[in-house]
Amino acid sequence: MIMPRRKKPSPRQERILQFIREFIEENDLPPTVRDIQTACSISSTSVVDYNLRLLQKEGFIRRRPDVARGIELVGMARGHTSSLPRIPVLAYIAAGEPALALDAEGWSSGEPMETIEITPDMVAGRRDLYALRVRGTSMIDALVADGDIVLIEPARQANNGAMVVARLKEENETTLKYMYWEGDMVRLQPANEQMEPIYSHSGNVEVQGRVVGVIRLMR
Repeated sequence: MIMPRRKKPSPRQERILQFIREFIEENDLPPTVRDIQTACSISSTSVVDYNLRLLQKEGFIRRRPDVARGIELVGMARGHTSSLPRIPVLAYIAAGEPALALDAEGWSSGEPMETIEITPDMVAGRRDLYALRVRGTSMIDALVADGDIVLIEPARQANNGAMVVARLKEENETTLKYMYWEGDMVRLQPANEQMEPIYSHSGNVEVQGRVVGVIRLMR
């Protein structure tokens, strides 16, 4: 079977391909569209995206729309991109009314729903990160929407005003909220003016992790 020949890239596309290769070799991860725009002196990110689509169509690159740095050069050693950190998405987390917890020890015993790649800057030296997929809209004003993924750093304590995964021990339920200590009580505050906060005795509230990042879905 005779395979059709790929079109020769334009000079601009050649510069883009060369920059992608050099960036991956130097940083061990792909560049963003903005990186390409700046390095190649291109007028806008939309022009970069147009050329990337042409390069993908001709088979020079592959792109993953679910990953911010999702450009891969066809034929380049896969080890360059496989080093991106991968973290498990363990479960859904309720951003609304609290939902039944996985278990009393937290999320660690749950089998991952999926794994996702994140960039090294999102890790920032943190260990044992995991992710939860959001259900509900109680944190919508904090730019955490239904279906988004929150990155969690395991923790048993959190500062006032931190966004946390909180477990209500007696109810064995978990929720995603801002947490405030108010004397012997804890206020779990939604970021949605249409929803009321949850109040509970401090001894009944267990912090299971702090939110350190959000991965937004394109809608």
